[in-house]
Amino acid sequence: MKLATSVLLFAAGASAFAPQQQGAFRSSSSLFSTETAEETKAFAKLPASVKPGVVTGQALVDLLSDAKEKGYAIPGVNIVGTNSINACMEAAAKYGGPIMVTFSKGGGQFIAGKSADNADEKASIAGCIAGALHVRQVAELYGVPVVLHTDHCQKAWLPWIDALLTASEDYFEKHGEPLFSSHMLDLSEEPLEENIGICKEYMERMAKINMLLEFELGVTGGEEDGVDNTDVDSSRLYTQPEEVFYAYEQLSQVENAAFTCAASFGNVHGVYAPGNVDLKPVILHNTQEYIKEKISSESDKPMFFVFHGGSGSSVEDIRYAIEAGVIKMNIDTDTQWAYWDGVREYEAKHHDYLQGQIGNPDGDDKPNKKYYDPRMMLRAGEEAMAARLVKAAEDLNCVNVLN
Repeated sequence: MKLATSVLLFAAGASAFAPQQQGAFRSSSSLFSTETAEETKAFAKLPASVKPGVVTGQALVDLLSDAKEKGYAIPGVNIVGTNSINACMEAAAKYGGPIMVTFSKGGGQFIAGKSADNADEKASIAGCIAGALHVRQVAELYGVPVVLHTDHCQKAWLPWIDALLTASEDYFEKHGEPLFSSHMLDLSEEPLEENIGICKEYMERMAKINMLLEFELGVTGGEEDGVDNTDVDSSRLYTQPEEVFYAYEQLSQVENAAFTCAASFGNVHGVYAPGNVDLKPVILHNTQEYIKEKISSESDKPMFFVFHGGSGSSVEDIRYAIEAGVIKMNIDTDTQWAYWDGVREYEAKHHDYLQGQIGNPDGDDKPNKKYYDPRMMLRAGEEAMAARLVKAAEDLNCVNVLN
């Protein structure tokens, strides 16, 4: 599982900070609409703007606001192909809540094919777009809200995001909403001013098509999918409230902006036993108090947070963070293991039927095709991954939040 804090900030110009304000996003076509009193609700417990399928723009704002108000967090799951994508949506249908399908640069390359030409990130770009289009084609069949997101993008990887933004801009022209719901920029290795300055440039572009930006302050330790922070100075694992507020002030100057901040509080990617990670979720509570005072907010939780790097975190720490306004938690390590464990168990159960095309305990001339059909082991992996996500949703209070 992953955990790194994100603060969700919404701004409609420099003077407006209204996380739950309706109509915060602009629309360029009749296909994009915000919640109205007359609109038919697809889910009894969610705002009317939230429908089955991919959620973007104002509907995404409404969904995250609902999570903060009611005290649940959405699983944000890293995927590597249609099997893991489908497992995410299957799990969401089972636990009765939303899901965030998250593409990494490496995951996108794997979707396109490891042997495909990846010069200038071509395979990573094509794979992410192909995966997003797959989700858009089938998501409504699962009857749940799905957020299409991308994970850590370092400064050197910005051309990858540039191309994905171009794809969303093209999609927006045709359909009135972006292809992806949101992107994450991880420029935490850069000086604070440069980090936020670049993010502000991207926010200006993304705001024009109703996209949400997630950015990172501080560093999530450990290693994941090409991002290696195993030797980082421990002081960088803890973000200060002043840094978050500086980012808010800068990004809130962008008209139509919606953004989150991954603020570190001891988070570490990878596999760790419970008790071996020194998380300090109190930082989230302190940041809420600091920002509330700075903006004279009437809300005790003016910010929205999201976590990366949560393997080894106790349920108590996770839920304490949710009390501070956490609305999404990233998950990768644990679902990777769950998928493999499902495949492993399938092989162990049917081992004697997987030693040749013909011949098994039922007879030397008996065929084994129905056992070695790749769909059988892949389905076993999907089922195990979905089951692990149901457990994660329980930990995140994200069960039965639709109806």
